[in-house]
Amino acid sequence: MKKKKNCDLQSCTLCKGCLKEWLPALDVNRKTYEFKKGELIFKEDEVVTGIYFLNSGKAKVHKKWGTDKELIVRFAGAGDIVGHRGLGNEMIYPVSATAIEEVSVCFIDLDFFLSTLKVNHEYAFNLLMFYAEELQESEKRMRNLAHMTVRGRIAYGLLRLKERFGVSELGSINIILSRNDLASYVGTTYETTFRVLSDFTQEKIVSFSGKNISIINEEKLLLNLQ
Repeated sequence: MKKKKNCDLQSCTLCKGCLKEWLPALDVNRKTYEFKKGELIFKEDEVVTGIYFLNSGKAKVHKKWGTDKELIVRFAGAGDIVGHRGLGNEMIYPVSATAIEEVSVCFIDLDFFLSTLKVNHEYAFNLLMFYAEELQESEKRMRNLAHMTVRGRIAYGLLRLKERFGVSELGSINIILSRNDLASYVGTTYETTFRVLSDFTQEKIVSFSGKNISIINEEKLLLNLQ
């Protein structure tokens, strides 16, 4: 991790949601850091020190699952907030966040962030709605883990990633993941994920170029959700 020049006070969700009169205070109380691929942004079970906003790059938000496995809760991209799950009575991060490519983040100290919520009512409302959407998605994923086939979970995961990050100029989903990360995202093993993706490839549902994944027949992929 290394410190970098601060953002322009116009791009991130916090800057956009704050009152103009609050921006000078935000400017004084923020720090910008850069993390390399694979570097921890914050760690599960650590005391919450502040909240992070991604200026650029992508990160995975993940939780311990058993002794040597992890479950990826979500992927975050530019403009997203991470670390907010630690807010509450205990003030402990219940998840970790790790850069999956080079990431620049804006860090806001916890006390100042809480003061920001009290002053900036529009941003507080937007954050509340984000929490609600995140809870709905978490409930869907828990239902999928309990009731959906592995093929269905992998299909759902690919569709969600495409919806969230869009596609590149080459037509691939605009996030590069290892098979292990995809497996952790859909709640299965690397071996099972590899086998199902091979089946999807043979069925001409998806295609690969290195670690880039392209959905070439979305209608057939959707059939796996049933």
